[in-house]
Amino acid sequence: MAKTVVIDPVTRIEGHAKISIFLDDAGEVEDARFHVVEFRGFEKFCEGRPMWEMAGITARICGICPVSHLLASAKTGDKIQAVKVPPAGEKLRRMMNLGQITQSHALSFFHLSSPDFLLGWDSDPATRNVFGLIAADPDLARSGIRLRQFGQTVIELLGAKKIHPSWAVPGGVRSPLSEEGRAWIRDRLPESRATLDTALGLFKQLLDKFSTEVETFGLFPSLFMGLVGKDGVWEHYDGHLRFKDSEGNMVADGLSEDDYRDFMGEAVEPWSYLKFPYYKPLGYPDGIYRVGPLARLNICDRMGTEAADRELQEFRDRAGGVATSSFFYHYARLVEILAALERIEQLVEDPDIVSKRTRAEAGINNLEGIGVSEAPRGTLFHHYNVDENGIIKKVNMIIATGQNNLAMNKTVAQIAKHYIHGNEIPEGLLNRVEAGIRAFDPCLSCSTHAFGQMPLHIQLVGSSGDVVDEVWRQ
Repeated sequence: MAKTVVIDPVTRIEGHAKISIFLDDAGEVEDARFHVVEFRGFEKFCEGRPMWEMAGITARICGICPVSHLLASAKTGDKIQAVKVPPAGEKLRRMMNLGQITQSHALSFFHLSSPDFLLGWDSDPATRNVFGLIAADPDLARSGIRLRQFGQTVIELLGAKKIHPSWAVPGGVRSPLSEEGRAWIRDRLPESRATLDTALGLFKQLLDKFSTEVETFGLFPSLFMGLVGKDGVWEHYDGHLRFKDSEGNMVADGLSEDDYRDFMGEAVEPWSYLKFPYYKPLGYPDGIYRVGPLARLNICDRMGTEAADRELQEFRDRAGGVATSSFFYHYARLVEILAALERIEQLVEDPDIVSKRTRAEAGINNLEGIGVSEAPRGTLFHHYNVDENGIIKKVNMIIATGQNNLAMNKTVAQIAKHYIHGNEIPEGLLNRVEAGIRAFDPCLSCSTHAFGQMPLHIQLVGSSGDVVDEVWRQ
């Protein structure tokens, strides 16, 4: 008799979701689904607000990656005002985004995922968390906390708040970095770099032990999409959009966010509030693509900084070329933190970051604007329509986690088919299914504009549709 296993909530991710695993009569996995079950409707209640408030408002979508929405919104405002941001404003925005990438990736690696790597997939779930990591390896845990603190403090020094800084605005930013802030960043960079080097070395040692996870945690062909800069260099703030396939072939290059509706579609399914974006020329669901650190490392030609370029080459050597396993998201995050620290080191010596010429001011010159930026989890689009007074008429936001939705569902199904055989599912196997989602570091608060911590509900559903087993975790 077929049955369904439901994992609800999924743990150690940002947001609320559940996983359903469908078994056939023989007890083998037939399909699996990742359901996002919360909805907040952020796009709708932005209507009627002044365009100038949108950066501050949309930053409140999420407490983990508020800077991502702050910058994407400000860039959309740049388009509506038809202004060129002063060099100081752009460089300061870049520095804040690099701080955001550092703190978010550090949170994902050290707090959310490393308990699996270091404590074991089958370890006691009561201690398989950051507190268990602190008990097992206090030096590593402390270093990870301080690395995240470095990124958060960069944000705070620029925007006056670690979370929800109302600092980036249409036309630029409100204020430069102080000399005191510059000195603090300069002094803390060596410690942050040392922590990152330790984490990279540790993960590369562990990687050889995780060959099964590499082969089963979302190893499949797909497209990869993200921003690249001039000459194909790794980019996180500006540039143009590029698609590559799993063989490294160029699918599309030089794309503008202004034309996203020509090459990106958004499908919906009745069992999830999270949309299913896809690459339009291939249709749905064949147009599956991935975004985020894995995609950015796959599509760029080089990182653009010395140490990160060396690590990118080793990353590709270990992956055998294009990294098609979603397990490599963890590795890619560490390479991106390295690139972020190197670029912060360059920017902190740039005289423009203390310049007071940080903002261009103008009125409403366009009634529509589309802004794009790379959030830690992937490419983020904001699209606003306004009236002549700058009042918002319509908002569409395409979130990185949503763009990974097809890939996350495929990853969950692949892991479940490999590990689950029969009606009873041990905790360690369920944790591996969850870990497939954690590899993407999804932020469901952003993707459905919902808030809160994610509990986990897993159901095992038989072929008759009856729930034969289920697990609840609060």
